[in-house]
Parts: sequence; structure tokens; C-alpha cells
Amino acid sequence: MMKLLFVSSRMQHVGEQGHMALLGHSLAAYISVLDRERLRKLTTRILSDTTLWLCRLFRYENGSAYFHEDDRDGLVKVCRLVINARYEEYASEGYSVLGSRQPVIYQSASGRPGLGQHLCSQLGLPLSSLCTVPCNTIFGSQHQMDIALLDKLIKEDIEARKLPLLLVANAGTPGAGHTDKLARLKDLCDQYSMWLHVEGWVNYYTPTLLLGRAASRSDSMTLTPGQWLGLPAVTAVTLYRHEDPALSLAAGLTSSQPVAKLRALPLWLSLQYLGHSGIVQKIRHSTVEDELSSPVVLFRFSQEISSASSGGSVEGHCAGEKEVLDAFNRWLGEQLLQLVPTSGVDVVELEDEGTCVRFSPLLTAEVLGTQEENIVDIMEKLSELVSVMCSTMCLRQDFREESHRHSPSLSYVQQLSWPGLGAVRYEPRAEGMDESRRKQEMQKINSELLKKLQDLETDIIFSTGPEFGTEEDCIFVGMVTEDVDVSELVDTLASLGRDIEESGRLLDNMTEVVRKGILEAELQLQKANEEKLMEEGALRQLPLVGSVLNWFSPSQSSIKGRTFNLAAGSLDSTETTYSTKAQPGRPSLQDSSTSLRKQPGQRLFRRSGAGSDSFSETSSIGPAEETTRDTSAIPSESINPPASHPVVEEDPHTASVVVPGYIQETGQVQLEDGGASEERVPDGQEVEQSGE
Repeated sequence: MMKLLFVSSRMQHVGEQGHMALLGHSLAAYISVLDRERLRKLTTRILSDTTLWLCRLFRYENGSAYFHEDDRDGLVKVCRLVINARYEEYASEGYSVLGSRQPVIYQSASGRPGLGQHLCSQLGLPLSSLCTVPCNTIFGSQHQMDIALLDKLIKEDIEARKLPLLLVANAGTPGAGHTDKLARLKDLCDQYSMWLHVEGWVNYYTPTLLLGRAASRSDSMTLTPGQWLGLPAVTAVTLYRHEDPALSLAAGLTSSQPVAKLRALPLWLSLQYLGHSGIVQKIRHSTVEDELSSPVVLFRFSQEISSASSGGSVEGHCAGEKEVLDAFNRWLGEQLLQLVPTSGVDVVELEDEGTCVRFSPLLTAEVLGTQEENIVDIMEKLSELVSVMCSTMCLRQDFREESHRHSPSLSYVQQLSWPGLGAVRYEPRAEGMDESRRKQEMQKINSELLKKLQDLETDIIFSTGPEFGTEEDCIFVGMVTEDVDVSELVDTLASLGRDIEESGRLLDNMTEVVRKGILEAELQLQKANEEKLMEEGALRQLPLVGSVLNWFSPSQSSIKGRTFNLAAGSLDSTETTYSTKAQPGRPSLQDSSTSLRKQPGQRLFRRSGAGSDSFSETSSIGPAEETTRDTSAIPSESINPPASHPVVEEDPHTASVVVPGYIQETGQVQLEDGGASEERVPDGQEVEQSGE
């Protein structure tokens, strides 16, 4: 009683069947050390019980089971069984008997990629032995095998003295989970004495299909119960029917080694733990509507098009629009998986439909613990994301036009695979620069521009684009909502880039300008000293005599100082500065500083008063109000070059660079008798020296 209560309490926890499977792997290692007779009896019982339960569960009467790690290995062994059965001398003569009538294996065009090539490689058959049957093009599903065309291909192979050997049918295609018409295919196989194998890449449809009686007539089928039931490291199973055990042994479907039979132990324990009703309940929990419906849901975002097109299908879009929609759908799948991790949604690529988002609870529900409330979360997030995607899709053209309006400073980058508003690149002016220098400057400006944009208070995401994208040095703008002012956004991009470019040019030129100014100041100092020598005479230059003469008759020098205008690159007289005790041309810092301002509670690039009703009436967003544009100026404190210009002051013996305001903190250059030294000066002060 205590044991039953313990088991009952453990069954209430999700994933307990997974612990049983892990326990089975440990028990298999312990059981393998038993004596040979006990090991044989125990493994035979485990294998027979597991086979019986699986055949009962999937209503596959008189079947045998082969347990294998690689889910393709079962089909390889089945093909060898069929070759041994159809070619009686194959066991003794080998591949030489295949030359009389070449075997042909048929598979669907929508089947698992690479499966046919794997079969030919493992069986030693040429690729000409593989025949891919196209899917329906007119009638029926576009993911189902065209039976009429298959019949025609078989007849042509028979006329060419080939042997139709085996048909691989789909019970769940890799992408969409579609199932071939198994009943009609079985009748066709019986007509031409072919073997019918039911294959599913991940067997979406197989469990719910086989819980009925639709595929019980197949000659073999491959199952993956570990994925359906959330059992870790559980082998795949191939069920088959054949009456000759010798041929099964020759094909490798059975083994005389007891240890090989222990592969079924983890699944045996899990089946014991769950029971028949528990397994059926877990599989039916993953169905969408009822047990006859595929437990796979595929959906795809598609922008509305005119009624003259193909009604919203991919064929109604041009190649560029299809690539854009594929990028948006990839983004949608990634966002849903990030927002609702327990949903297990993923992205699939279909040949005709393009990129789709797939919800397959049969593969993820038991592993991730998907519940009904998670489905509700998916629907809520899906509604929000679709609204953002519609807004972004409608504003992409506006973004392109606004970017062209700012040409050539902004260049629009055509990036169809980017799920967002678009991409632009700031192009610096190339006067006097070679191509290498221009690219280096463009990379620097766009890198700084991206940092500035990412620091802004906005919901829009700016990035460098896809990790393996072909475009470099670009600003990629992500998804946007309907109230985004595209005109203001592009204006800000152009203004920020232009200010960064001007600041960089000023800093690059400042060193050269200062160097030339210092050289010119040195020349004028030297000339002033020579004029002073001529005016005062040689006696005043002697140390002792000069002091006595200066004491009796002080000298009145007529030489004035000079100021160096950094912006103009010229030396001017300091007479005005000394007379007015002020530095000319020094604007107030408060007047030159502006910032990106919005009304309280309103984020950047948002149109004031925009609502959801206005978006439904038009597919494009016009320019913002003029008042909003005026209050959205670019901050000059952080990105603009300073408006005040450093000045070089010169007197007969010294010259100094006087930097007003906050730029003055960079330092001061003093020149004495042709020499130069650096000295820090406080803010707002000027250095005046007289030569002695």
C-alpha cells in the first residue's frame, strides 16, 4: 500500500516518465552483468512485452519490433530485408544479382531531405535507384504524393526492366505535417508487389493517425515515442511484418545477442509506468481539434494585397516582397519563442509558402510542459506582434522616401532580409579624401552615430543589423509602432550624423591650425624682439647696465600683443581685449546648448495625438507638427563642436593660447624667446606676461 501511494503521488508531477526512462538506462547496465541464461530470459521477456504493447497501441497486428538509435536505421534494415526477399540469390551472389533488374526505391518530394541519399549510401545502390515522386499540382494537397504520377513512373520502370522495390510514404511531412493517402498507396503497392514503409520526419501525424486504423495495413513503420511522450534518450522503433525470421536476422532486424535487446528497457519501464491509457491521453493532449486532425499548426504573416492578386498567397508578391515577408515571419517566430518559451514554436521553411511559424505540441508539450494558459499567452503576444509588424510594413516606404530626401548625406540601404523599418548609412563628404580614408571616416561616423541613437530615450531599436549580413557600416532600424514620426526620425539621423562629422573635422584640423598659428606667432615674436632691440638700443640689453638705464629712464614699448583666432586661423591685435577687458566673440554657453525635448510623458519620434483610429485610415504617416519639430532640436552640448574659439594672446616676450569657457580646460601654450611649454590655466582667466 505504501508503494502504491508513492507511485500515485509521483504520477502527479510532470516529467516523471522521463525519470523512469533514465532509470532504465542504469538498470540496463546492471542487468548486462547477469549470467547468460538469466540475461537471455529477461531480455527476451522485455523485448516481447514492449513489442506487444506497441503493436497493441498502434493496432499493428502480428508485428515485430526493431529498436535503433538512428531513426533512419530502421528503414535501412527494412530495405535489406526486402532486397533479400525479392532477390533469392542475393545472400550467395551479392550485389551482382542486382544487375539483371535494378531495384527502384520511391519517395515523395516532400519527404525528409537526404533520406533517399542515405539509403543508397548504406545499401551500396546508385542514385539512379532512387525515384522522387512529385506532389500534387492541381488536385489535392500540394504536400501529398501524386498517386497518378507514381503509377505512371512505376509502369515506365517496369518497361525498362527495373524492379519496383519499396515505397516510402509520409505520415507527417517534415515541415507541415501532411500525410499521404496511405490507403490508396497500399493498394498500388499490392498491385505491383511493392513494400510500403510509413515514414515521418518527426512523426507529427503518426500517433493520432495510428490510434485509428488508417495505416495498419503498411508493411513497416518507424515510430519515435520518446519525442511524443517526453522520454529522454529513448530509441526509435520500427514495426514490421515478415514471416521468415532468417531473412530478418540477415537484414539485421533481429539479433542473437542478449545485450542488444536491452535497448528496449527504458521504453519498457516508461510504458509500464504510464500504462496504455496514460500514453493515449498524452498523445491526445497534443491534438489541435480531435484525434483525426494533425497536431501541427502553421501560420504566416502576410501583408494585405489588392483583390487582383492571388488572394494573399505568396505568388501574389514579387520576389523582393516575399523575401521581406520571410524575414518578418522569422522575426515573429523568434519573438514568440522568446516571449512564451514553453510554447515550443519554431520557424520552418516551405518550398511554396516560404517561411512559416510552426506550433507542434506533440514534440514539445511533454518536454516543455505546455498548458492551455500558454496557448492563451501565444494568442495575446501574437496579436501585439502582428500589429507592430503591420505598422512597420506600412512605414517602410515612407522611411525609404525620407532617406532619399536627405541624399547624399544619407543613403538608403536595400536590405530585404532585415525585419524592421529599414537601414541607412551616413555618407561623409569626400572632398580631399581618398577611398581608404573615406571608408575609415564613414565607419567611424556611423559607429558613433549608432551609439548616440542607442542612448536616446526611445522604444525603437537601432543595431548593426544581421550577424552575417553583407552590408557594413549601416544603421538598422527595428520594428516601430503606428505613431512613429518617420520624418522626425530620419531628420534626427541626418542631424546627428552631420554634427558628428563636423565635430570630427574640427578636432582633426585643430592640431594643424594650432601648429601653424604657433609658428606664425614665433615669427612675429622674433620680429618684435628685433624691433625692440633697434628701439631701445644695445645698452639696455646688458644685464647690469640695462637695469640702471631702465631705473633712471624707463622704456615705453610700443609693441602690442596678438590673439590667434582658431576658426579663422589668423593673428589679431589684443589692443581691443586690453581696452575692454573682455574676450570678443565669446558666446554664452546657455544660448548654444539645446537638447532633444518632448512633452512630459512623450517619447522621442512619437507623433503627438496619434491614435489607433488614425492608422486604420491611411497606410503612411505624414510629417509631425511644426511645434514638435522645433522642440526636437539636436543637443549641441554632446555632439556639436563648441561655438567659442580659442585665442592666442601675444605680447613682446610671450604668446599664449587662451581657450575660453569649457574648452579652455585643455591647456595653454606659452612661447618664450622661441620656446614652447604647456601650462594649465583656470577657467575664464587670461595669462599676460611681460618680458624682462
